[in-house]
Amino acid sequence: MPAVKWTLKGREFLHCNCAYGCPCQFNALPTQGHCRAIGAIDIEQGHHGTTKLDGLRIAMIVAWPGAIHHGHGQVVAIVDERATPEQREALLRIMSGEDTEPGATFFQVFSTTFEKVHDPVFAKIDIQVDIEGRTARVNIPGVMDARGEPILNPVTSETHRARINLPNGFEYTVAEVGRGWVKTSGALELDLNDSHAHFARMHMTESGVVRPTQ
Repeated sequence: MPAVKWTLKGREFLHCNCAYGCPCQFNALPTQGHCRAIGAIDIEQGHHGTTKLDGLRIAMIVAWPGAIHHGHGQVVAIVDERATPEQREALLRIMSGEDTEPGATFFQVFSTTFEKVHDPVFAKIDIQVDIEGRTARVNIPGVMDARGEPILNPVTSETHRARINLPNGFEYTVAEVGRGWVKTSGALELDLNDSHAHFARMHMTESGVVRPTQ
């Protein structure tokens, strides 16, 4: 068991290059054979040991040449510039899968697949996530400009609602599915257009996702 207890609770926006729904969510290979993605989390409540993390924000840029589980990936961790040195260290430990049971969170699982971990970025993170509305906006000056929107019915142009339910998932239990766009700069440059995105309530600890029934 990890010696340090931690919790993150908030709202998450994730966007990748796969088709809507993302086959990776179903243990299938990525749509284009490789994975490029960004994620951002608005932490409403959190702690790492005695270090409070309430109100902070984190993000990441990730890329793999094939399926995630085939490894050889790269990552850039981005931490809220408002975080104190103690908070920065705490968030980076969580994001790098430390102080976490093996396989318990997507941070920990992803960490085992990275071949290159780029220097972390400390920056202003503006994030807005409306889970029910399937909309999001993430702006990190000079690093990331991303947005999420609902999927539209191709005939009526009305918004289309779909969910992914993963009762044993290591990221969320239920996510609203939409679509996204992103451009990033720096160590990992992405340019993704009108591809998979999801919006989810995040609640996880060093032992994994906390389910709504718990």
